[in-house]
Amino acid sequence: MMIPIVAAEAFCIVTTAIHVASTLIAIIRCKSPTHRLRAPAQAPAVSLVRPVCGIENYVEETLASAFALDYPRYEIVFCVALAQDPVVPTVRRLMAAHPEVPARLLVGNEKISDNPKLNNLYKGWRAAAHDWVVLADSNVFMPPDYIQRLIAAWRPDTGLVCSPPVGCRPDGFWAELECAFLNTYQARFQYAADTLGIGFAQGKSMLWKRSLLEQAGGIRALATEVAEDAAATKVVRGAALRVRLVDAPFEQPLGYRRAAEVWRRQVRWARLRRTSFKVYFVPEIFAGGAWPLAAAAFAAAQSDLSLAGVPALAAVWYGSEAVLAWAAGWPLTVRSPLAWALRDLLLPAVWFSGWLGSAFVWRGNQMRAVESRGAV
Repeated sequence: MMIPIVAAEAFCIVTTAIHVASTLIAIIRCKSPTHRLRAPAQAPAVSLVRPVCGIENYVEETLASAFALDYPRYEIVFCVALAQDPVVPTVRRLMAAHPEVPARLLVGNEKISDNPKLNNLYKGWRAAAHDWVVLADSNVFMPPDYIQRLIAAWRPDTGLVCSPPVGCRPDGFWAELECAFLNTYQARFQYAADTLGIGFAQGKSMLWKRSLLEQAGGIRALATEVAEDAAATKVVRGAALRVRLVDAPFEQPLGYRRAAEVWRRQVRWARLRRTSFKVYFVPEIFAGGAWPLAAAAFAAAQSDLSLAGVPALAAVWYGSEAVLAWAAGWPLTVRSPLAWALRDLLLPAVWFSGWLGSAFVWRGNQMRAVESRGAV
């Protein structure tokens, strides 16, 4: 019985070390900014391309944030597939209220892929006036120094700068659960990977240098995967460049969420990760605190160790997440530990669901996560 006990203890040590290390990285990278960045003296002109579709929680506030940027030279290009979309009056009202900001709304849909978002973006990419182009989802809240922070992350070996979504303003427990997935779990691992030099693109905010993407085939190159961010990662790596993440990621106000919404979104992302980055997806089965806590309980039950070590280990896992949420200014309530624990219990089920199918629904569109050639 000694070998299983030693293996369980080693598993606890290794996974806890990874958890604490990734948390420390995220605390450093995601710390809430104390001041705004100023635009550089020779600030390059930037095009913000924002696809819109339907009425989302806080949509008027997130779209309006693009008109309040402290940046000298930028334009906004809104893209919508259908003129009858209910968000169109909101966009037109915001443009009329801010005539000082160059902005336009493009209507139409050109099918270049199985990804409705990419099809919607295509016309905006072609119409963008500047070489620096930000593709930003409609539910991203942009702080006044949004563009400066993206540009500040650019280095000579960079092909793309992104920001993972960070949930804020949750309304109800299920929205807090979504924060538990997005913030102290997914963003934490994203920043750990980026710090190790293997950053992954995230479609919420993507800063491109147009000339670099055009060399790879233009925006159509992002149609090689169902998810444009997975394709973007492979395009950038194929050019021997790096995807980098902006420090202090940008917020996405969540509002009210239903349990089924949170579940479907996590399963969708799991299926997309499985088809696009299988090598990285496989070890996700060991993610979260449920397995090391179970291993600690097993080791204690089969040896002379005290079971008090299990709650102590839980305190290390979830206490470090609390410190991260506090340092980053992310939602942190008395229910957060419960949300983190439930997330960790759900992670194996999400992982298995990632293998059990390929279909998912995104904004009313039936789609499939299809494994691409060359997926890693």
